[in-house]
Order: sequence, then C-alpha cells, then structure tokens
Amino acid sequence: METKIFNGFQIVQDLIKLRWVPEILKSIHLGNQRYSDILKSIPYLSHTELNRKLNILIDKKVIEKTINGNNTYYSLLNFGDDLVHIFYHLEDLEDKYFQTS
Repeated sequence: METKIFNGFQIVQDLIKLRWVPEILKSIHLGNQRYSDILKSIPYLSHTELNRKLNILIDKKVIEKTINGNNTYYSLLNFGDDLVHIFYHLEDLEDKYFQTS
C-alpha cells in the first residue's frame, strides 16, 4: 500500500515541479481552451515549450485534446482539476505564511 501512495505522490510532485505546468493548467481552468489563447495568457512561454507541456499533460491524463472541425480545444480532466486545486491552495499558503509586510 505504501508503494502506491508514494507513486501517486511522485507523479503529482513531478508535474508540479515542471516549469509552466501550473500556469498552463490555471489558464485552461480560467477558460483559455484554445492553443493560441493559452499561449497569449502566459507571458514568455514559447510555442515549443507549450507544445511539449501539452503533450506531457495529455500523456499523464491531466488534460484532453478535442478536435472539432478546424478547431482544437484543451480541457482539464479530473486529475487536472485536482492539480489546479492544489496550485490555488499552495498560493493561499504562500499568502498566509510567506508574505512580507
């Protein structure tokens, strides 16, 4: 049982520490479901890096890609929703304990 818990924690930790992943997931959560909208919402994120991260997130079943005609959309799966919740909670902790006056 401990191995399963550790593996789950490791997967979450690996995703959280990847650069741009929190920003991409939060962008999708805020309604930016098209590639161009995600890219525009995150300053300094390159096309190459966004493509890499989207593919990782799809592979890890965090998001899904839907193609409707000529349009491609990205949406959070349940795992993605849970990760976004974690990101917001971490921001709350930062505000609560690490803000300097």
